[in-house]
Amino acid sequence: MSGMHLSREFFELIKAIGESKSKQEEDRIIAREVVALKKKLESGGAGGGGGPSLGMIPGSPIPGSSGAAHGNILNTNKKKAREFLVRVLYVEMLGHDGSFGYIKAVELAASQSIIHKRTGYLVCSCCLSPEHEFRFMLINQMQRDLNSSNLLESCGALLAVTSLITPDLVSTVSTQVIGLLEHTEQTVRKKAIIAMHRLHQLSPDAVTKQEVTEKVRRMLCDRDPAVMGATLNVIEAMARVDAQPFKDLVPSLVSILKQICERRLPSEYDYHRIPAPWMQMKIVRILSVVGKNDSNSSEGMYEIVGECLRKAEEAGINASNAIVYECIRCITNIYPNPVLLDAAGASISRFLSSRSQNLRYLGVTGLASIVERHPKYAADHQLAVIECLEDEDETLLRKTLDLLYRMTNPVNVEFITDRLLHFLRRSTDPYLKSDLTLKICTIGERYAPNNAWYVRTITELFNIAGDLVDPAVATNLMSLIAEGTGNEDDDEEADMVLRKQAVELYVNLLNNPSNRMPRVLVETLAWVLGDTDTSVRLSDIIDGMCKLLQSGNTARLGGGAPSTRRLVLTAIMKMVAQYGSCPATAAKVVDDYTKSSDPDAQKRCLEFQTILTQAPHLLGEVFPVDASLEDIDVSLDLSFLDGVVSDAIANGARPYQKPEDDDDDDINAVASQAASAFKMTPYEKPSERTYGQGAMQGMGSANMGPAGSGNVPLPPGSSSSTVNPQAAASPTQQPSNPGEPQLVLRNVANVWGKQAPPPAQAPVPSVPTTSSFASATTSSTPTGYGGFGVPAAAAPAVPIKTAEQLEKERMAAALFGGMSGAPPPPPHAPTQPAVMATPQMAMAPSAPQPTPAAPLTTPQVAPAVSAAPEVDLLGFDMGPTTTTTTSSIDMLAPTPLMEEPAPAPAPVAPPVPEPAPAPMPADPFAAAGLLDGFAESAPLPSLSTTEALDSAKFEFGGAPIAPLTINTPQFGERWGQCPSTHPVKIPSSTSADTLSKFMILCVRAGLHKVEEIAATNEGIAACMAGGGSSVALVHGKISPLPGGTSSRIDITVKSTDPQLGLSLSMYLQNMLR
Repeated sequence: MSGMHLSREFFELIKAIGESKSKQEEDRIIAREVVALKKKLESGGAGGGGGPSLGMIPGSPIPGSSGAAHGNILNTNKKKAREFLVRVLYVEMLGHDGSFGYIKAVELAASQSIIHKRTGYLVCSCCLSPEHEFRFMLINQMQRDLNSSNLLESCGALLAVTSLITPDLVSTVSTQVIGLLEHTEQTVRKKAIIAMHRLHQLSPDAVTKQEVTEKVRRMLCDRDPAVMGATLNVIEAMARVDAQPFKDLVPSLVSILKQICERRLPSEYDYHRIPAPWMQMKIVRILSVVGKNDSNSSEGMYEIVGECLRKAEEAGINASNAIVYECIRCITNIYPNPVLLDAAGASISRFLSSRSQNLRYLGVTGLASIVERHPKYAADHQLAVIECLEDEDETLLRKTLDLLYRMTNPVNVEFITDRLLHFLRRSTDPYLKSDLTLKICTIGERYAPNNAWYVRTITELFNIAGDLVDPAVATNLMSLIAEGTGNEDDDEEADMVLRKQAVELYVNLLNNPSNRMPRVLVETLAWVLGDTDTSVRLSDIIDGMCKLLQSGNTARLGGGAPSTRRLVLTAIMKMVAQYGSCPATAAKVVDDYTKSSDPDAQKRCLEFQTILTQAPHLLGEVFPVDASLEDIDVSLDLSFLDGVVSDAIANGARPYQKPEDDDDDDINAVASQAASAFKMTPYEKPSERTYGQGAMQGMGSANMGPAGSGNVPLPPGSSSSTVNPQAAASPTQQPSNPGEPQLVLRNVANVWGKQAPPPAQAPVPSVPTTSSFASATTSSTPTGYGGFGVPAAAAPAVPIKTAEQLEKERMAAALFGGMSGAPPPPPHAPTQPAVMATPQMAMAPSAPQPTPAAPLTTPQVAPAVSAAPEVDLLGFDMGPTTTTTTSSIDMLAPTPLMEEPAPAPAPVAPPVPEPAPAPMPADPFAAAGLLDGFAESAPLPSLSTTEALDSAKFEFGGAPIAPLTINTPQFGERWGQCPSTHPVKIPSSTSADTLSKFMILCVRAGLHKVEEIAATNEGIAACMAGGGSSVALVHGKISPLPGGTSSRIDITVKSTDPQLGLSLSMYLQNMLR
């Protein structure tokens, strides 16, 4: 026991606590310990509790001792006193009061022994509340320790400052703490920088932001790496609050990270052969915060982030995987760079294909961060995401569900919502159920394809987790059923169809009720069936509502709340009024509730009986059909009460006089001014810059190896001339404020372990060569990953897939329907039937083709990727022979900040003959290049032929429409911005009985085919008119009819111009009939 430096009593206490079987037994042990400790404290005559009776003088560092206390063993034996405080700390940790020992902690903090002093500081830090008066008694002692020449005393005081100082005491120690930044020992400087930041957080007025920023800049260049590492913590915390003061530190941070990657630090900072991994992750996180939405700052960090990612990939251990994950997050947050995004996508692919659950979790998390701004990278991991959805690891499953929520778009919303509802049924975790419920409500309101789907989905959500749904969702659902969309362009017949579908849905629920129906579902059911004109099976509905109300199962009645019963009663009364007579079941229910203990329900039933027996002709007026749809005329001046007021005055009543101090008029005047000043016009979308190339421009050259990702065309309008040649030649940037003190890190490497490498290695260019990334990708990523600008290798014959694999591919096709920007997966799908193929999910948008093409033939052009070096990577190839979509410019759509052009369409040249240049440049469409390959010099076909009629473009305002070249994410963004909606329903069509024929007709009409989704038989297209002043979007769904010779077509046309949308919808309806 002596070797452990523990008394027997202390040893028995720890042993008893560890062996206790219940909380009650543990409480009994601690209660006995408290009694024993109090006896020890009072054995010498000193009072317990630590009050003023102990002779403490406020402000004194060492409490006074009475004469009776000299016999106390705790005063004479500091070892016993230290053990006493540790036992008090155990008492506090286990939830009991140890305030009787606080005074001993204050006494021990003034001890000359450093171990006793730190024990006293520790107990005070853990036990004293911020308002405790004993904190004032420690100030003088902390000041003395901060000024002490003893290194250990200074360090102990700095640790105590971070946890004991309150905002009102910051000024008492701030001068000493800042002075310790100049201490000769690196341990003191390291703790001083942390303590200074804590004081700034407590009181920004006492320790200003400018002062902290200046000190941090200087400490970042400290000769000791440990001090520099502590400074990184402060920079990261402050940059997350305001990154602007640290943007000019990017060159310094890049230089430090480069030295760490080159192993310039001493080997003692290595962890499993990884040089200073925690410092690397901190610097990468700081770069991520500083470079967010800032192209100038991001250009200076592209090279080092790519190099850090490559070297971490080569190590392949847990520490390096953590660095890779931080690099992925940094790449997705800073201003986008195509090469880095491809490298991040390859790393995510490696994580997802790993057998380790932890790495798969990192892969899903990284994919969630990249898919939010760059959706095309999700298409390469379709089956991996589906497998994660079926994994038994609940943590991985939750993260995958969050990924599904982030990648939702108008195309895949139905599939994702179905999957979320599926997991919501299985889940028993209340937190997960609440989170899934909120996500389903959000994506349902944001991406609902039609109103009928929204009603079905929300009703099913009510049935599964109605108790977790916000009541506002039910209110919105009832408003939608009652009033429709509220869009003047919508047909009233569509709203009536929606109401009938809603009634049928809730009648089925009433006929087949579950054992437990949430309250929100029962109340919505009662409102829909009572306030909507059902006109069919009314007597059966009344009987069903009466059975629901009389059932003894309160769980089926939403808990049986009185308000729910009143709503069901009112619904029964409304349906009786519609029916014209009162069935026996309804009469019995009303008669029973006339004796109810609920006065409100009793009153309703008595009034209904009176109307029913004495004035049945008033039922239609008291309970009108579809009353919620009627407009209520409100008389603001209450003129209908004039007669009542006149009679009252005639009978001697005193006329109303407005009080002199009534300020209602002032309130109304202010409210009217505020209402008139409120602007409903949305802000104009800010202009966004094109992609910066900076120091990474060499990575996109044609010299890249097959594993590289450089063949990525930049968006139209980007130019290499925007790159500063000096910045490209050196990774460091000049600070923006030359007048301020700057950081000089040229000689920092000389004080960190090894010297700099010999000059023979100096010719390494500052811009990383593409071969470095190519080799990294080749060595760490299998060829099966593909999809990041890498031509797929010729794969051997693929065996016939199982039913389970085909089902997963079908699910992946539905899930990734809106991710059209990514290249297709390896081309093995053509050996399977067309219905099983998934490449259409990643189909590259191409120029409209005059001849139909089967969806399965698209992946066959994949080998043409080898011709990529011939493509103009700068996007300047605007000659008349270029007809691919990469050269067509949408002058309306701003260049997206976080979306890169798809690399796949560039090398795929459509088989359209080269058009002759337009002879009349005065034509604005020809001058803007919007004729999509149509040349006036080409011979016009005779209008008497059917072929000519099919190829004639739709005209609006006397001019043909022009294709609007956008991708699926841009389509989804514009879809919500078009206010005019025109639905078209064609019951039977033989001219477009398949999806491919429908898309071909859309292309012939002048629209651009955005995406064709064979898995769901849906297609989307876009066009513009008036030189781009008006935009129209088309969504079509093909439903084959029995027999196979015709199909039902549902088309929705949305436009910024109502007249354009109406004309285009009528044109499509006539063409497809």
